[in-house]
Amino acid sequence: MTETATMAQPSFADLFAAQYQSLVRLAGLLGADDPEDIAQEAFARLHTRRLREDRAALAYLRATVCNLTRNRLRHLRLVRLRRPDPPEPARSSEHAVIVSEEHRELLAAVDRLPRRQREALVLRYWLDLSEREIAEAMGVSPGSVKTHASRALAALGKALKEEDA
Repeated sequence: MTETATMAQPSFADLFAAQYQSLVRLAGLLGADDPEDIAQEAFARLHTRRLREDRAALAYLRATVCNLTRNRLRHLRLVRLRRPDPPEPARSSEHAVIVSEEHRELLAAVDRLPRRQREALVLRYWLDLSEREIAEAMGVSPGSVKTHASRALAALGKALKEEDA
């Protein structure tokens, strides 16, 4: 064997065997949630890339691990910020019937209220308006809004208790 053959750079397999664990540790220390995948991806990218110097392979691998980890952490941070609300738990058909019946009873009771009381409740609880805004919409004073809303809630409570009995 010639002296230049003994000085040759290690093969890809030798480089992998010698450096894989240290690159996994590097990715882990940098905060990667999947350090093995990061190290494997770095080797996959090295395998498809031709470097000008074989000695640059280890530096390339380290830089790739750093970049992949940084990108992965950035991606995870964005995913966590944009996480959708969990879906509502599935309701049984019995529950849907009960809720539907309760809504029907409530809407029927609201429908039986005097016009001003009904308006005060709808503007307050459906449109979420303030007392001042309701007063402007109804053309009454804020005190009248309080009176109409209070009487409407009392009437609804009484009507719904009577239906339950």
